[in-house]
Amino acid sequence: MQLSRWRGDDGSSGVRMVLRRDTERESLMDTLKNMRAFVRIVEAGSFTAAAQSLDSTTGAMSRAVSELEQHLRTRLLNRTTRRLSVTPAGEKYLKHCSQILADLDGSEEEASRACEHPVGELRMHSFAGIGQQYVLPAISLYRAQHPEVSVELTLSQCMPNLFEGSCDVSVIMAPSRPDSDLVSHELGSTYSILCASPRYLDAYQIPRTPEELAPHDCLILRTPAFPAHEWTLDGPQGSVEMRVDGPIHVNIAESLAAAIRENMGIGILPVYSAIGGLRDGSLVRVLPEYKLQKTNIHASAAAEEKRRG
Repeated sequence: MQLSRWRGDDGSSGVRMVLRRDTERESLMDTLKNMRAFVRIVEAGSFTAAAQSLDSTTGAMSRAVSELEQHLRTRLLNRTTRRLSVTPAGEKYLKHCSQILADLDGSEEEASRACEHPVGELRMHSFAGIGQQYVLPAISLYRAQHPEVSVELTLSQCMPNLFEGSCDVSVIMAPSRPDSDLVSHELGSTYSILCASPRYLDAYQIPRTPEELAPHDCLILRTPAFPAHEWTLDGPQGSVEMRVDGPIHVNIAESLAAAIRENMGIGILPVYSAIGGLRDGSLVRVLPEYKLQKTNIHASAAAEEKRRG
């Protein structure tokens, strides 16, 4: 409780009492605690037995009932040295208390089960490449543990507006942390490499330095995670920045890998998109001592209080 001064239009003034929300909340919690004690006392048949079952004291049990009676302005229990009996008003109050506490316990148990055993639909978004390579296998493992959750996965190179509520979580690659208003968790990191097909390299001179890329057809991966025409190659001599252009622009790494396999030129691929082709020989790494920009993989969601959907 806090005091607040007031002043009327007629010049009068005074002091009034204002209950703060935290005080009201504490009062409600105390009432629920006292209700639970009252129900247990009636069930156990004595203050002592109730105190033992609730790991409390006889005095605390007595105070709980007294506070309820004072709050309700009626007697709930008849107390004598030999027996304890419930008054007619206490019988009615006991019935309501039992129902309220049963509903409360049921709600808490249901909420707890929802955390331990999720159910419902999870709406996800991911960029196509990491979605196919990492997110789908992760969904498979997740659903094996939580079969009552269905997953709707949208693969798109466009970042959804998570604040509108159409998507619960987005898994993306980005050089830096996404929007600071999002709740983000870094899942890992990856990097990219330069690749070409064996036939392309047989037909054209193999570049040995970044500068020797200039006469080649450079295939451009255009995604939110990569500057389309700027390549930064990190190698033994430090970083080399290049501005490139080429005849083919693709927004999905797997499609760019297909273009590289078709001997169209040299392209930048995230490692996860290139690994299969490197293993089966359909792709060859170009300038193997160089890596292109490191990117982080983030799972992002809108904070609950900022969602509009």
